[in-house]
Amino acid sequence: MSDEEYMRKAIAEAQAAAKEGEVPIGAIVVAQGRILARTHNLTEMLHDVTAHAEMQAITATANALGGKYLTGCTMYVTVEPCAMCAGALGWSQISRLVYGCKDEKRGYQKVAPLSLHPKTEVVGSILEEECATIIKDFFLTRR
Repeated sequence: MSDEEYMRKAIAEAQAAAKEGEVPIGAIVVAQGRILARTHNLTEMLHDVTAHAEMQAITATANALGGKYLTGCTMYVTVEPCAMCAGALGWSQISRLVYGCKDEKRGYQKVAPLSLHPKTEVVGSILEEECATIIKDFFLTRR
């Protein structure tokens, strides 16, 4: 599958989050063509500010692999990770990060650009408009 096809699965997770009243960010983790985790934000449901889609995906993938390192894995996330999530991704040594749209206010590239592991390959702007529209529409209904 292509990056766009995997990102569509992350978008489906973001849409599920929106239906649950969560900020609509979705993430999946793939290794060797197999999806190991499908997650979305759970901060409202869990009453936990750290329950971002990426954090949920890291935990689920580590459990699936039976270890804490995500080498050989690619995370697809609809919005550029925040500094917290990028730091956790750095510690996980994930091999590849693919995101949809940038987070101009709190994205890791603005506030903590060295958070990821130095060997992590980053690809941005995959289905950028679709990802941006989901998040913008969600906040328009909240304001």
